[in-house]
Amino acid sequence: MDRDRAKSTMATTAAMGCLKTLLMIFNFIFWVTGIAIMALGIWTKVDLYKYMELSSIYYKDSPWILIAVGALIVIVGSFGCCCTAKGNAVLLYMYGLFLVLVFAVELGAGAAGFFYKGKLEQGFKEGLENALKQYGNGSKAMDELQSQLHCCGSDSYQDWFSTPWEKTVNSSRAVPHSCCKDAVCNNLNVNVNATDIYTVGCYNTVVDFMKSNMAVIAGVAFGVSFFQLLGALLACCLAKRVRKSKYEQMA
Repeated sequence: MDRDRAKSTMATTAAMGCLKTLLMIFNFIFWVTGIAIMALGIWTKVDLYKYMELSSIYYKDSPWILIAVGALIVIVGSFGCCCTAKGNAVLLYMYGLFLVLVFAVELGAGAAGFFYKGKLEQGFKEGLENALKQYGNGSKAMDELQSQLHCCGSDSYQDWFSTPWEKTVNSSRAVPHSCCKDAVCNNLNVNVNATDIYTVGCYNTVVDFMKSNMAVIAGVAFGVSFFQLLGALLACCLAKRVRKSKYEQMA
């Protein structure tokens, strides 16, 4: 009887060791994911906001939300490392619950982004049209977008021909210098020639990029979300083994 009990204890100890190792690996990956989300939020706040502000439905708090979510994941991941190292069943169950809650939030955010995809595109369309009308009032977002993405106007370069800015340069066929392919172009009155300027509209450029990469982005996002369920399962399994080990020691 004692030999069977010893074998059972050894098996439980080995299983706990294996589960702890797997959960520690998960915690590290989860922690790195939080750092990546924080970095994305900082990058959005520092650089990407120039393009995002062109949308009529851009929320200025979006970068801070990303930073907060990333920080939360880092904190939860650090908490998970402590729970795994201590081997406390109650804390492990709490950690598993946190992972499920984070999974639900991320899944809800992904679903909302999918359903509001049309509104996001419409908001960007309206934002571009407003940027064309208000061009020349000090904002450089449109110039940054056109020069970086090699596009011109909203739907095409001809959108500039009916803007208030175009009238200020005393020309009926002028586009900003940021539409020019070559730095030697005139700063204001760029000669409209397909060989000298970008002719593709910025709206189509951005939307085509989103559509071509949407499947990859969605796959990665959902993959990361469901990966957290694996962490919750490992935490619960380890908690169960910890309780079993304590029961065997008391028996």
